[in-house]
Amino acid sequence: MKISGFAVFPPGRVARFLGARCLGVLLAASAFSVAARPQEKDTRPQILQEITIDQKLNEQLPLDLQFKDETGKIVTLRQYFGKKPVVLSFAYYECPMLCTLVLNGMVAALRTLPLDLGKDFEAVNISINPKEKPALAASTKHTYAREYGRAGGEAGWHFLTGDEASIRKAAAAAGYRYKLDPSTGQYAHATGIMVLTPDGKLSRYFYGLEYSARDLRLALVEASSGKIGSPVDQVLLYCFHYDPVTGKYGLVITHLIRLIGISTALALGLAIIIFLRRERLRLTTEAQRTQRT
Repeated sequence: MKISGFAVFPPGRVARFLGARCLGVLLAASAFSVAARPQEKDTRPQILQEITIDQKLNEQLPLDLQFKDETGKIVTLRQYFGKKPVVLSFAYYECPMLCTLVLNGMVAALRTLPLDLGKDFEAVNISINPKEKPALAASTKHTYAREYGRAGGEAGWHFLTGDEASIRKAAAAAGYRYKLDPSTGQYAHATGIMVLTPDGKLSRYFYGLEYSARDLRLALVEASSGKIGSPVDQVLLYCFHYDPVTGKYGLVITHLIRLIGISTALALGLAIIIFLRRERLRLTTEAQRTQRT
């Protein structure tokens, strides 16, 4: 079954789908609570304490970790970094609930971005299940590259599998904590994605199941140090600043007022220059007429 073009769940699992969305909201709220009250005692249930996303802003992702890409080729994370910012996600391909929703939310945001996947930035997904194989990653990649619907999606979105040690090290470096439930064989995990700089440093975190295209765009422009995007994006970055507590970009009113003031001063200055030039032209014209008479 597909919902809005995204592969989700068959009809018999609609209840689990709705439950997944509720769980995603709960896990996102759980992550917010830790960021908002870092000095307070953590009173959440033990399971929620073990599967949060801890923000590790400006910390380095270990780029020499080895994984397998969709073709089964051994790769390192370094191959996807160096020139462009990277959107990173952790989702296993046979997850019955939240992982599909995370990837759905991600592709929905990417489709509305004016920036192009593969050209302006890369996207990397790491499966947290070491039992999954490249063939499954290839199938998932095909589905989401098709949903993205733009040239470059196949080349720019990478779906990796790996061994337990590499997965754990990458997740730990990104602050992504998850836990295997032995009774079901499924993984409990929080929901969110990260944006990294071209050299592999964690720049921004976005929580939940749906991601603001505007915020993601600003994060990518910021992570690239202004090498992608437009002059308008630079103005927006001046007025909107990232709040690590909410995982969103918010308007900084003082910067907006300052920008309006500068714009007003420039407009007045331009108006004065135009007025003086017109006045000079008028006086010159009158002087020439006087000389002729």
